[in-house]
Amino acid sequence: MGTMRTYILLAGMTALFMGVGYFIGGQTGMFVAFGFAAVMNGLAYWNADKIILRMHNAREVTPRSSHMQEARFANDVLGLAQKAGMPPPKIYILDTDQPNAFATGRNPENAAVAATRGLLSMLTREEIAGVMAHELAHVRNRDTLTMTITATFAGAITMLANFALFFSNRERGGLISGLIIMLVAPIAASLVQMVISRSREYEADRIGAEICGNPLWLASALAKIDRGAKQHMNIQAERNPALAHLYIINPLAGKGSDNLFSTHPLTANRIGALQKQADRGRVSEVSLGAEPRRRGPWG
Repeated sequence: MGTMRTYILLAGMTALFMGVGYFIGGQTGMFVAFGFAAVMNGLAYWNADKIILRMHNAREVTPRSSHMQEARFANDVLGLAQKAGMPPPKIYILDTDQPNAFATGRNPENAAVAATRGLLSMLTREEIAGVMAHELAHVRNRDTLTMTITATFAGAITMLANFALFFSNRERGGLISGLIIMLVAPIAASLVQMVISRSREYEADRIGAEICGNPLWLASALAKIDRGAKQHMNIQAERNPALAHLYIINPLAGKGSDNLFSTHPLTANRIGALQKQADRGRVSEVSLGAEPRRRGPWG
């Protein structure tokens, strides 16, 4: 189902590109748009994760990182991945005060998880483990390919709409450009909402709670992240609203942005579901382990 959903997404985005290309430049414009869409399809599949991480100026960390907190964070994530029976992902830090996190990559073998500096400073070690277990659940469910492709194409559609605006202002007047923007922007947003179902967040919450062993760790983290997202702006997400669905909590809440791209369920509902999950079963917390060891000057 995940593979079929991705193919449907690629086909839909390609058709949209060709339609707008035909509207702008007739048959020639349609073929140019098709070529651009073909390049975007390949780029999105193989390199979208790298593009998104680069857009966020993400910095990779490992258990051998010089900063103790970052090394411990990386060590804990690798431990969670091992408990979940997954290949070790690459681990990144985003330089923003807003507490948040996301996962990306086309499959579990080529996955990356990222947390913000604000997340590491505001949450406890157990809460961070709950958040990263949620992100690993997205990777294990293979949600990340569809989520990453959606983010890349939604940004490309915006770029195409801006080109149409420039073209129509120069050649055909502002009326056509206004119509294009009115049509393309809602379609792009609707595609994001249609493909990135809110049920995925509930499922990632459930599986993430199983991975970390305590649903209340994630429930407590979600409450803190929701409050923190309203207090701290995520500049990169504000500049690229199509990336909002990648995050565990809507990063646009810090500015009260238009909720066209709001694909997240209500945080209170997610917390309630996690509390019920905790009530139903025996808690089996994962051991976060000791601090990562430092290698001496002689190795």
